Amino acid sequence: MRTKFIFFSGKGGVGKTSMACATAIYYADQGKKTLVVTTDPAANLSDVFEQEIGHKVTKINGIENLYAMEIDPDKATEEYKERCLAPMRELFDEEMLKIAEEQLSGPCTEEMAAFDKFIDFMEEDSYDMIIFDTAPTGHTIRLLELPVDWSRHIEESSKGSGQTCMGPVALIQESKKKYDDAVSKLRDPEQTDFIFVMQPEETSLKETIRSINELKEIGITTTKIIVNGLIPREEAINPFFKSRYDMQQTYLSKAKDIFNNIPIQTMELFDSELKGIEMFRKVAERLFEGSDIHG
Repeated sequence: MRTKFIFFSGKGGVGKTSMACATAIYYADQGKKTLVVTTDPAANLSDVFEQEIGHKVTKINGIENLYAMEIDPDKATEEYKERCLAPMRELFDEEMLKIAEEQLSGPCTEEMAAFDKFIDFMEEDSYDMIIFDTAPTGHTIRLLELPVDWSRHIEESSKGSGQTCMGPVALIQESKKKYDDAVSKLRDPEQTDFIFVMQPEETSLKETIRSINELKEIGITTTKIIVNGLIPREEAINPFFKSRYDMQQTYLSKAKDIFNNIPIQTMELFDSELKGIEMFRKVAERLFEGSDIHG
C-alpha cells in the first residue's frame, strides 16, 4: 500500500522544501492529485513555484494535479480562536466571551492552531497525496507531542481552574478524537512516511539523530533519510572542494553507520538554483532514479 502522507523534516536550511517540492511534482506528473503544504513560518513555496501562494490552497501553474498552501501562523491562530469561540457566542455574554478570548491568548495557542490546521489536511479526502514541508524539527516535534500528552493535560487542568494553555478544557475535549485519529495516522507507516533531510556535516547529523530518537519515543517511525548537498566526486579535484568533499564523505559514512536500519538516499549539489517546475523535475528524476522514495 502506498502511503498518502509524506512529511519532510530537518534543520532549517537543509533543503526540505526542495525535496518536498520535487516529490510533489513527481506524484503530480504520475497523475496523482497532490497537495504540498508548508508549516514552516519561513515558508518559500511562492519563491520555488514562482507564483503567489499564501494561506489558501492554490493551483500551481504550468502543471496538472498540483496544489500548494503556505500556512500563515497568524491567520491560522485567528481561525483556531474563532472556531473555539463560535459555539460560545450565542451562549455567553460579552464579559464571558472576553475571558474565553483571553484564555485563548496563551503562549501555545499559536502552536495548537498550526497543528489544528495541518490535521485538517490529514482528514482531507480530495487529494491522493499530501506532502508536508515542516518547520525546523524541534517545533514540529512539539506539535506532534501536544496531543500525545492530552489526557494527562486535561486531567490536571480539570482538577484546577479548568483552564489549559490551549484554551478551556471543554473546547479541547471536543478536538481530542480528531487529534487522536491524526496521531494514529502519523504512527502508521502504511499511511505516513516521515523523511528527514540532512546535510553531510556535524550539526545536521546531531540534530537528525536527536529528532529521529524523539519521534521514536512518541511512536513515529522514520522511513527514509536524504543526505542532501553532496559535492560530486568529479568536482573534488579542486583543493577547496577536495577537503570539503572528504569531510562530507566522512559524515555520510557516519550517518550510514548510525542509521543502519533506515534507507539513506544521497543528493548531489546542482550547478544552478532550484526554482521552477522544470528544475524540480530534474531533482525528482535523481530522487526517484531506480528506486521509489518509499524505500
